[in-house]
Amino acid sequence: MTTSTLVVKDLTRRGLGLGENLGRWDLKYSPYLFVSPFFILFALVGLFPLLYTAWVALHAWDLLGGQGRWTGFDNFAFILQQRQFWVALAVTLIFGSMFGERYGLVNRTLVDVGLGPIRWHTDPLASHIAIATMVNFRWTGYNALILLAGMQAISRDLYEAATIDGAGSLRRFFRITLPQLRPTIIFVIITATIGGLQIFDEPRLYDQNGLGGEDQQWMTMTIYLYKLGWTQLNFGRAASVAWMLFLVIVAIGLVNLAITRRIATGEGRTA
Repeated sequence: MTTSTLVVKDLTRRGLGLGENLGRWDLKYSPYLFVSPFFILFALVGLFPLLYTAWVALHAWDLLGGQGRWTGFDNFAFILQQRQFWVALAVTLIFGSMFGERYGLVNRTLVDVGLGPIRWHTDPLASHIAIATMVNFRWTGYNALILLAGMQAISRDLYEAATIDGAGSLRRFFRITLPQLRPTIIFVIITATIGGLQIFDEPRLYDQNGLGGEDQQWMTMTIYLYKLGWTQLNFGRAASVAWMLFLVIVAIGLVNLAITRRIATGEGRTA
């Protein structure tokens, strides 16, 4: 074998090695390149406002005066001592209405059948029922699609085996469908809870003043935040509410993660 042949083979090996390295680099890093626009956009329109809000929450900040003195966590301490904050947190998940006291569909129907109208905007129980009805109407379609996708992902073999063993419809539902849907059901509950914490449009339609009702009966976290920021012009305290809402959502997400991992671990041990 001549020297030139050895040189050619060596160059060939180097070329193949370089090609393999480039191929591995492409497979390893190209997915990150493809999803990088999302993270860049998120950093600009999501992360920056979040960090800036944290900075505002640590100052005495109002609309006219701008940034004031450093207050540390005084704004958070003030918010936690306010009754409105806890009322808003308690009723955030029940909200929204298409029930008018004089011309609403429900009251009109009640009047037509000879019953008296319901005071949707002043009676706390009636307002909560109306709010819960509209929230359910809003989320039912989305949740139904998620649950339907989860049901379609269940293997048909499980149902066929259960049918052969003599299991009826109810037994197949409780022994196969529900256990297989547990992660999906938990996901639906968590996302609905987080969505409920962020509701804003419906209470604004329900109460045009945006103050949460005469007795704060449908005050939500976002309405309370709006009231502090754009009614009282106290952006420091409004930012504190925003961060508390963010922390509540993070806590709910962590609970969801823990439950999902526990279910996955239990299913792995069973298998």
